[in-house]
Amino acid sequence: MIQTIEIRFKGTRKSYFTWPEDGEALRVGDAVVVEVERGRDLGRVTALGELAGRKCASACAGCAVGGEPAEEPAALKPVVRRATADDLAVQDDIRRSEEDARRKVIQRVRAHDLIMKVSDTEWQWDRSKLTIYFTAEKRVDFRALVRDLASTFRTRIELRQIGVRDEAARLSGVGRCGREYCCSSWLTELSPVNLGLAKDQHLSLNPSQISGGCGRLLCCLKYEHEFYVAARRRFPKEGKTLRTAVGTEKVIAVDIFRERVFLRSEEQGPRIIPLVQLREEVEQLGDVLMTAERRAQMALDGPVAAPPRPAAPAAGDSPSTPEASARHSRRRRRGGSGPSNPPPARG
Repeated sequence: MIQTIEIRFKGTRKSYFTWPEDGEALRVGDAVVVEVERGRDLGRVTALGELAGRKCASACAGCAVGGEPAEEPAALKPVVRRATADDLAVQDDIRRSEEDARRKVIQRVRAHDLIMKVSDTEWQWDRSKLTIYFTAEKRVDFRALVRDLASTFRTRIELRQIGVRDEAARLSGVGRCGREYCCSSWLTELSPVNLGLAKDQHLSLNPSQISGGCGRLLCCLKYEHEFYVAARRRFPKEGKTLRTAVGTEKVIAVDIFRERVFLRSEEQGPRIIPLVQLREEVEQLGDVLMTAERRAQMALDGPVAAPPRPAAPAAGDSPSTPEASARHSRRRRRGGSGPSNPPPARG
């Protein structure tokens, strides 16, 4: 039986391989040697079994965005073996030499007068490839640079342009919360963050106050967005006018954490009351406090059917109520017109 293994390498780079279940059991955090496109690399296990299979399936489904999906995904390569102490020692030497390689790359970039920022370099475990990560505002023609670097390092060179958020994830750092960047510690996927998330949470729209170390909007703006949206559905909209026990009042603001509503009346001035009290005051006046949650519930329940109106009596039928019967008898005694005695035509 074969199980799927997720292997993470330096930074946020990861890939999926297979491992036989009847072999020696792997655990999360174990170092393994794997076969890659050209040579071998060393990484650590971050997921295995059913969890790794689901993540691999979602990753394969997202590979075909913008193009035709592949008829059949490529078969996963097996893990070569567990990493030994000597393999880990080689890996440590490689990681220490990467900063020196980055400085050399920066010197060659300046010599070629290219407008690009070299963020990080990554050696493959067997030194058969050197990957250079860089950021640039525009497209860069680095063909001459690649030939120069290939002759300098005597290996295969790969230049990969990344965004500023990916750069922050690779280099890591400390956020304003005092903890390591989420994108480099536990956040595996960088989902888009827009200014609408800050508006829904009533945060400052000043970019300097809601931006992270990468210069983009904070990833944590998305963590509690669903809670804010769900909580505000229970409150009336700000700016709405309500009829309460003190008269006509306008909703100025809401406090979703303390369950309070800020109201203002032209006669009585401002006041702050709990949401429960506001709902009771509105219902005592025969109204309903309309909120987004209330509208959704009414839409699910469907329109309330109006009570059926009594059918009109047919011609010749006696009226159904005593008052109608009395009126009908008086008209007959006066010779007036009724449903069964139409008035005679005049000549």
